[in-house]
Amino acid sequence: MPASTHKTLKINGSTGEGGGQIIRTALSLSMLTGTPIEITNIRAGRAKPGLMRQHLMCVQASQQISNASVSGAHLGSMAFTFTPSTVQAGDYAFDIGSAGSTSLVLQTLLPALLFANADSSNKSTVTIIGGTHNPLAPTTDFLQHAFVPLLAKLGMQVDIECLQTGFAPIGGGAIKATIAPFVRRANASRLDLTERGKLVSTELVASVLNLEYDICKRELASAKAALIKAGMDEALITTRGNKLYGIGEGNTCYAKVTHGTSDMQNHKEYHSEIFTLLGEKRSSAEKIGGRLSGLVKRYLYDTDALIDEYLTDQLLLPLALAGGGTFSARVISEHSKTQAWLIEQFLPVAITFDTTDNEQILVRITC
Repeated sequence: MPASTHKTLKINGSTGEGGGQIIRTALSLSMLTGTPIEITNIRAGRAKPGLMRQHLMCVQASQQISNASVSGAHLGSMAFTFTPSTVQAGDYAFDIGSAGSTSLVLQTLLPALLFANADSSNKSTVTIIGGTHNPLAPTTDFLQHAFVPLLAKLGMQVDIECLQTGFAPIGGGAIKATIAPFVRRANASRLDLTERGKLVSTELVASVLNLEYDICKRELASAKAALIKAGMDEALITTRGNKLYGIGEGNTCYAKVTHGTSDMQNHKEYHSEIFTLLGEKRSSAEKIGGRLSGLVKRYLYDTDALIDEYLTDQLLLPLALAGGGTFSARVISEHSKTQAWLIEQFLPVAITFDTTDNEQILVRITC
């Protein structure tokens, strides 16, 4: 629908969690629906309010893929307007110009490109240069091993490749996403991820960029020992260390916890949660490994919910676009509540969070 037929949607950027996610999700939904937007009070409560470099790149990249007209978008800006035209599939490349998160820029563009020229078979590619492993943002590992497999369950075909690793403060990392156009089938079954089946495996992975490989070994040993002490069967735990390619230096580790879903006997369905940590100069490798095991234990033993906090956050928009569904969540963050509110401003959906008797939160998206 041409943007000119829509009334401008005014969004207060300080609503709810009040961070950069409002900007990213509003841009995604503006492009998807053709709705012009005006965002004010951008990141008003933050120490450095307004648009930072990564947010500005989200606006500029969105402008490029949707041929939008934009006013007021510059570093430090507290408000801007964005009026999209038609989203075009294609091959795109963006350089954030800092160690800003490549994942967050990609997630702004991904929903729109999934629906770009949906009548064509043209895939889009997006290459983004910046940080691949950032604090307070999903790492490339999280996208590859948790987010992309969940999109596949919805019939959305996305592939993400890490071309080069980049940590703060230098950045210099690069990811490449290949996105196939998504066509929603009228008879597609709605996603139902409510029951956690049997624990299948726990994969522990530690990686270093231009640092001593011994850090990996110590992190993995610490995490594995803590999980065994907590009662996990050692046969279910695997460990792997990596040396990464890139400039600068850094350390990251993650745990991939995989369960069968409740009907696994029939369908061989699996669900994986990814828990990631970045190394810190003031924390030993043993301490980081211990913290990683703590994230795994909290997920495994606090509730029976299938989807953890960060994946809940990421799943709301794709699920709304795919026709709705239901899943069980361990916790609903302010991020997720704000995300749900914003989605409901653009799309004819209802998103509800209901606590069940066994402390799960049942998330329902009804179109």
